[in-house]
Amino acid sequence: MYEGIVQDLIDELGRLPGIGPKSAQRIAFHILQTESFDTTRLAEILTVVREKVRFCQVCGNVSEQETCAICRDPRRNSAVICVVEEAKDVVAIERTREFRGLYHVLGGAISPIDGIGPDDLRITQLLQRLASTEVTEVIIATDPNLEGEATATYLTRLLVQPGLRVTRLASGLPVGGDLEYADEVTLGRAFEGRRLVE
Repeated sequence: MYEGIVQDLIDELGRLPGIGPKSAQRIAFHILQTESFDTTRLAEILTVVREKVRFCQVCGNVSEQETCAICRDPRRNSAVICVVEEAKDVVAIERTREFRGLYHVLGGAISPIDGIGPDDLRITQLLQRLASTEVTEVIIATDPNLEGEATATYLTRLLVQPGLRVTRLASGLPVGGDLEYADEVTLGRAFEGRRLVE
């Protein structure tokens, strides 16, 4: 434990997701020891982010306007919606440059242990979008973990309707991975998702 304000800084940094006590301490001492570190700029950016950034009214992605840049882009394929858990997942998919449709951010995943049910997610908004647009495919891109699978299963059952194709992102072995290090679930998915060699 450190004295006063130093410990307060470490405690506040430790409240951020993914930052444990050791990381919080390292960041705090980096701020303290690096003379060129601009704390004023950091404080200004944090304040502006809290004031200006909101969630897109259409898809739930982060945006500085009412709708995000992706939803406003007329070149995007509005017939395909990719459903993701968090806004950070949109960034990950966009980096691939493979998907040209629209997104829908749920704001999490179904997790009874954490008290998160379907009503806590943006599922109603997804259904409203499907009712008011000409969507032909919904791609479910939730995480391949217990909560993501529960969410995908729930959505799959909910979205069954004529003329709507519901797909799930394939999962399996990562490129450059070794079979001996793959867990059973990942290896099993790789077998399920195998495709014909052309």
